[in-house]
Amino acid sequence: MFNFVDKSKGYLFSTHDLNQIIEHQLATMRQEVEALEADRLLNTAPDDLAQYLVEKYSIEPITLLREEWTSEEQETNIDVRHDPFRHINDRSRPVLIPGQRIEVAVPFEGDAELFYARGSQFTSKPPRATVRNSELVLIFEFPSNSEPNIRSDAERQLGEIEQHLGWLRPQIDAHNQELPWQAAGAIQTRRTRLLANQGRLASLGIPVKPRANALQTYVVPEVRRKATPKLPPAASTPFEPEPTWAMEHYEHALSVMQNMATLMERSPSAFAKQNEEHLRDQFLFQLNGHFEGRATGETFNLYGKTDILLREGNRNVFIAECKFWKGPKKFSETIDQLLGYTAWRDTKTAILMFNRGTDTTTVLKGIVETAIAHPNYKRTLPWSHDSGFRYVFHHTGDKNREFILSILVFHVPE
Repeated sequence: MFNFVDKSKGYLFSTHDLNQIIEHQLATMRQEVEALEADRLLNTAPDDLAQYLVEKYSIEPITLLREEWTSEEQETNIDVRHDPFRHINDRSRPVLIPGQRIEVAVPFEGDAELFYARGSQFTSKPPRATVRNSELVLIFEFPSNSEPNIRSDAERQLGEIEQHLGWLRPQIDAHNQELPWQAAGAIQTRRTRLLANQGRLASLGIPVKPRANALQTYVVPEVRRKATPKLPPAASTPFEPEPTWAMEHYEHALSVMQNMATLMERSPSAFAKQNEEHLRDQFLFQLNGHFEGRATGETFNLYGKTDILLREGNRNVFIAECKFWKGPKKFSETIDQLLGYTAWRDTKTAILMFNRGTDTTTVLKGIVETAIAHPNYKRTLPWSHDSGFRYVFHHTGDKNREFILSILVFHVPE
């Protein structure tokens, strides 16, 4: 995390301002984004890169594990020359008597440097202790002929330390909650700049000279954490911009197909005996009415024939598969089938799941469990839909080639 504190005299929570530490974390994160080689950044899925940065630059609050504390003792000599109750002729020289040293060690979890951070709330007399690796050590030294109450003193000091840790917590939580937005913003800012630079160069119409040192190995700096996060994998080839289909068009295509649910409810007898092919044709008819005849059915694409394919020029912009619900295993096979149709440039897909005769709750539950368990699943996207789900999957063999998969469930009349 950070390691630039002065630990002299053993005082805690008094060396550096926590706000400065947080600003240092954010500045270092932005510097890492700017230092990434251009193709390395562009070839890495932005959400994966953001997650790496969040793991690396978040601040882990300290938790004292008081139930695991231990103690040990050893003989020592105590200098009593400054003891006002002793008659000493010369206090300029050490006066040593037999004594005992007891150390109380309390394990902790979190970033150790926070013990030296001063929060927005603090006291003028901070507690003292020693930090050794993953333990906080309280040291007590006293003459052998005395009977100090070590247990009581230790609990009092730990109480003060936990109070200071509690004062740090709101600022740490605020930083960790904001960090995903900061990371995403830093990545998007640089991606936008790099893509604009590429666009200007491409517009010259002059062949681009290959760089001899393209895609240098990037070494992740060490971070003081339980597990050092690693940069997500990325392709070793130069980045090429991918064609995209605006989300508003994708949403419109889905809404057109979703309207079929209303039509089925109003005319159940018209759909009661239709099979997958007949139902697919109904959806194609609706899509072509909105997208000027560019939707096709049973079209060869990559390794098979997909049910619905929507093209813009010579590009595939939307792929959908139509299936009747026949259990989780068949649904997983449908996802595999869709993956076989989907080339790396395809980013918008859908599965139209027809349900006839099965409890809808069972179908929805099976879809969620199967999708999340699929090896190509990456994350769930928020989507306000009563009988639909939206996920991000990755192409087989390349986790940075992502596509959106929306699943719509239709109740088909008996």
